[in-house]
Amino acid sequence: MPNLTLEYTANLPAVDLAAVLAECNRAAADSGQFTEIDIKSRAVRVDDFVIGTEAGDRGFVYVTFALLDGRSPEIKRDLSQRLQSVLQKHFIAPPGLTLQIAVEMRDMERASFIKVTHTG
Repeated sequence: MPNLTLEYTANLPAVDLAAVLAECNRAAADSGQFTEIDIKSRAVRVDDFVIGTEAGDRGFVYVTFALLDGRSPEIKRDLSQRLQSVLQKHFIAPPGLTLQIAVEMRDMERASFIKVTHTG
């Protein structure tokens, strides 16, 4: 734990997603809240999307950061800001496109979460 899912719309300029995810993982690890090997991230391209009701060139980057419950709102806010900083550095709106970049912290119930690690 935690799990980071980065969703991004297909109309955004290409970025080095592996580098973005690695930097997000470093930002999370630097918070002191997690062991680095426990941070898992992935990127999902969204080809079909609608933003709002008006016509216009629009896109989004949305990170969901799922972590075990029990952390304070201040810790979650710090994590959100760390991730938002990484995203804003890598995702730049091209001329004419409105880009929304958001981070959501999602608590996972610690009592029911199970993880097993195998090393070969």
